[in-house]
Amino acid sequence: TSEQIINGLVLPSVTKALLFSFLQAINGEQLSSMQLEDLVGMIKNAERNILVLNQARVHALEDIHNVLDEKETLQGEINILEMRLAEADARIKVASQGKIHVEFLESQLEMLRNELNDRGELELYENQKKFSNEEVLSTHDDHSLNKEVDSLRTENLALKNDIQALKSMISNVKNTDERMATLENECSFLGSSVKELESKLLVSQQDSPKISTLKVEYQELWEKVENLQQLFDTATKQADQATLVLQQNEDLRKKVDKLEKSLEEVNVLKVSSDKMQQSNELIQKKIKLLEERLQKSDQEIYSFVQLYQESLEAFQDTLNSLKEESKKRTSDALVDDMPREFWSRLLLTIDGWVLEKKISNSDAKLLRELAWKKDRCIRDAHIACKEKNEREVISIFLRLASSQASPGLYIVHIAAEMAPVAKVGGLGDVVTGLGKTLQKKGHLVEIILPKYDCMQYDGIYDLRALDVTVESYFDGKLFQNKIWVGTVEGLPVYFIEPHHPNKFFWRGQYYGEHDDFKRFSFFSRAALEFLLQAGKKPDIIHCHDWQTAFVAPLYWDLYAPKGLNSARICFTCHNFEYQGTASASELASCGLDAQELNRPDRMQDNTAHDSVNPVKGAIVFSNIVTTVSPTYAQEVRTAEGGKGLHSTLNSHSRKFMGILNGIDTDAWNPATDNFLKVQYSANDMQGKAE
Repeated sequence: TSEQIINGLVLPSVTKALLFSFLQAINGEQLSSMQLEDLVGMIKNAERNILVLNQARVHALEDIHNVLDEKETLQGEINILEMRLAEADARIKVASQGKIHVEFLESQLEMLRNELNDRGELELYENQKKFSNEEVLSTHDDHSLNKEVDSLRTENLALKNDIQALKSMISNVKNTDERMATLENECSFLGSSVKELESKLLVSQQDSPKISTLKVEYQELWEKVENLQQLFDTATKQADQATLVLQQNEDLRKKVDKLEKSLEEVNVLKVSSDKMQQSNELIQKKIKLLEERLQKSDQEIYSFVQLYQESLEAFQDTLNSLKEESKKRTSDALVDDMPREFWSRLLLTIDGWVLEKKISNSDAKLLRELAWKKDRCIRDAHIACKEKNEREVISIFLRLASSQASPGLYIVHIAAEMAPVAKVGGLGDVVTGLGKTLQKKGHLVEIILPKYDCMQYDGIYDLRALDVTVESYFDGKLFQNKIWVGTVEGLPVYFIEPHHPNKFFWRGQYYGEHDDFKRFSFFSRAALEFLLQAGKKPDIIHCHDWQTAFVAPLYWDLYAPKGLNSARICFTCHNFEYQGTASASELASCGLDAQELNRPDRMQDNTAHDSVNPVKGAIVFSNIVTTVSPTYAQEVRTAEGGKGLHSTLNSHSRKFMGILNGIDTDAWNPATDNFLKVQYSANDMQGKAE
């Protein structure tokens, strides 16, 4: 029945009485129309209040869910803080070990001081070096310890930030409690409103003409009351859970306090490590002072040793010069004091070798001349052969004759470049470096260059013009050439200045003109004309690259028949990329027969048959052809590397070779290089160390 249902509800007694009276009024139909309207209004107000209560409970549920989520995040942060605490403990242990290591180093330092007092300055220097190495290691450990302490600082700051976040979360939980209190207040307010409804219901019990319609509304209200009861129960459970969260937060606060204590201990340990670092710095300063004293003493000892060595070297040089002078005087006296029988016996020995055909007449002639002149060399050779057999004696005398017979070669370089006065690439370095090396070996070396207007004239010493002019043929006419002489890097150089209206070498640059073929073919013929008119008889004429490749065909076709025939032609191509090809008709300008030379076996270009190739002509007409290295020589004999000349090089492979370029040790000498801030050498590396 309805009464049993009302008794089963968990409601206040006043509310139950109000419901009983309401049922009685419905059953007796005693309500008036005004009372019924009031009752309907009160019921609507109750519905509104119930809706507000529902919304408040929904908000409370959402807050409780948020509290639970915050609890989970707080638990994760607690776990992270515990891990960081464990890491901080481990690092504290490492820092304590570093402290023990520093104490050990201090004891080692004390031992080293005692040993230094006993052993002296030399052993002090050696022990100090060892200790400096250990100190570097300890410094490295201190550095790592400082890094760990810095990381603990950052973690401490992070923990403090986490504690602040936890405090804010705890305040949020307190706010949730306050919301629960407001919900309870709202519930009490609803209870009071229900009481008001009961009172109004008692007033309006006699008036109920429309009770039938209110039955349905009563039933709906009853269901809503049941829902409110369920929501109230769930809110109570969630409040209990919030209480548990508060307890967990209290535990977390205790853990945070423990972490702060551990961080304070870490700070104390850091202060002790800073003190140790300061003591280490003082020790390092003392070590530096000792090292400076040792260095000063070493410098003083080194200066004394150098003075002693210099005086010893000067004494040795004086002694050697005195010995050489005494030997020279003795040998000169011995040569003059040698009896006539000695020289006669020597001449008879030489004649006997000739008659027995053991030496040639030319060698015998040279040896006789040395004996007639009573030369010291043949006297010394004869004395040195006393205990040797005849074959060894003859070989020694033949070497003596050959050294007297070969005074050296006469070599003329005809080139377009020479370092440092006219240098574009590596060609200029090769001409200068090779010329200086050959000159040192006893050969006569001369170089012929064009007289450019853009040369570095300050590198030419004693430059002057000769009083003679040399006429050379070009384009069917004779043109005068002024000859200049000077020395470059100790080498004699002839500069040819053409008096030609086109001013071939007064263009402000070395290469890159539209008429380069004419410019350098003119120069090649003028250089050979100079050698002919000067009456020179060189053994080797060495021409370089396509600019002077015309020398080879000009020499054999025009100048060998005129008497300039003592030389052999050497051609060096430094880069086969540049071959100077031009129309075959332009070859006639320098006096060569274009029709005769424009043939596949002579100067005709291998790719364009109406053109001539100066490099090919030099390969064909030279006695020997070289390039800058054996590897490059193999490369240019292939179709890819030969740039069209691989077939010509392969057909003349017997006279083609690669000679590796070297460097000029005079120019690239660190002992005399003015561009270096400090000079040094293999014997004195002090400058390189600086």
